[in-house]
Amino acid sequence: MALAALTACAGPFQYYEGTGVHDTTAADLAGTWQNTTGTNVLLRPDGTALFARLDGQDFDFDDGWRLSGTGTWQLTDRRGGQVVRLALTTRTGVERRSPAPTATASPPPAAYVWSLHVGRDRQGGVGLFFFTGDPDAGDTYVLTRAVPGP
Repeated sequence: MALAALTACAGPFQYYEGTGVHDTTAADLAGTWQNTTGTNVLLRPDGTALFARLDGQDFDFDDGWRLSGTGTWQLTDRRGGQVVRLALTTRTGVERRSPAPTATASPPPAAYVWSLHVGRDRQGGVGLFFFTGDPDAGDTYVLTRAVPGP
């Protein structure tokens, strides 16, 4: 009976295992990624990263801060799929999403680490995402490859 009560609270993403993607290379991911909210992430081939206006993941998203700065990235392969570990090492800017979060929001961190899941769309193109808010809700923050300008 106790087991039934515990598992009844578990949403579909509480035990997220990953996308099952295992064939992406670091070279496939190098380049500029963006989000519709103005986020830009540059993953350089040498493992360094530059990013602007990147929101926190999971419950940190609810605090409303957006970080800009430099850092490092590394592609890792886990049992459930590949993940990009993106680490902020030097913060160069902080913004707040609008509307402003509640007064109980945590202050923006000086250093931060994101875990971006590597996925594929129906055409086989690579995408990156992480969960926002309560992971059980399954809300995702999607980064797509930036289309080169004219």
